Amino acid sequence: MKNIPMYFRFVVTSALVSLLFSCSTSKNVQSTAKNSFAKGADVGWLPQMEATGYKFYDTDGAEKDCLQLLKDRGMNTIRLRVWVNPNDDKASGHCSKKETVVMALRAQKMGMRIMIDFHYSDSWADPAKQFKPKAWENHTFPELMMDVYDHTFDVLSALKSAGVTPEWVQVGNEIPGGMLWPEGSTKNWSQLAQLLNKGYEATKAIDAKIKVIVHLDEGNNNEKFRWFFDNATANNVKYDVIGLSYYPFWIKKDYTETISDLAYNLNDMVARYNKEVMVVEVGGEYDKVQNTYEMLAATIKAVKAVPNNKGLGVIYWEPQGEKSWSGYSLSAWQSDGKPSMALDAFKEL
Repeated sequence: MKNIPMYFRFVVTSALVSLLFSCSTSKNVQSTAKNSFAKGADVGWLPQMEATGYKFYDTDGAEKDCLQLLKDRGMNTIRLRVWVNPNDDKASGHCSKKETVVMALRAQKMGMRIMIDFHYSDSWADPAKQFKPKAWENHTFPELMMDVYDHTFDVLSALKSAGVTPEWVQVGNEIPGGMLWPEGSTKNWSQLAQLLNKGYEATKAIDAKIKVIVHLDEGNNNEKFRWFFDNATANNVKYDVIGLSYYPFWIKKDYTETISDLAYNLNDMVARYNKEVMVVEVGGEYDKVQNTYEMLAATIKAVKAVPNNKGLGVIYWEPQGEKSWSGYSLSAWQSDGKPSMALDAFKEL
């Protein structure tokens, strides 16, 4: 720069410093966001709600994108379920690979972090039902292992090609009794472990930084969690995060009776297995706004209190799934299309 006038040297140097600072700041912001507490929503119904003409409104009555309404309430994460060959039923279908990619890309463009929840079924998989996809029904166990690997890899590859690499992947949904029954039942832990590990391996083949979650219901039930994860440890199941559901409504007790049990279980899982923990599903009664708000605030507090930042976050299951559309009583939305004040728990904590 010796032949450049002093003024221009100053301008160029200042510009370079600003650029370097900007890049550094941007990188730090991204890093902070990635490591921050996850507050989010599972919104698998949202595309079909919109397709059937459902409109979302802010508290002032202005129509607004549902994801923006959630973001305005402090949410930074979107969870999406994936079914193998779903039907077109508005509430119990959809969530195909293609639809999931579109939704994940939309959420990511709004600055949301992404979690993918593999059910390994054509429709709902939960503690009461873990049915194999129709296309896999007659497969041998070695074929089922490859089905899990190939399906997981295929969906995550499609996401990656679209520019979305999820931060978390769930291998199975609420699986205290296993998945892909009967072969993957907890009556045969060796086989369940192999299936779970195929999902883990496929996920890590896409990106080793994706955190793999194994997910059970009744997050307040320490005995259930110890039984399951002791067996998982004995059978060398590979995973990074223990995912919990917490629904006081289904437990049939008010949250005040069980929140201390949830907190104890969260801390015990971290201490016993040296894993991170996350409430990947939570919900309260839509018509008990204050109670649901307080339950959410207490749940977030319990997860945040886990030592060493090993409590990763809290995800509300279908908060936007208003009852007149879904028939679901544990949403956090009002009949006028506006979000419930209960969701302010995510904004304020």
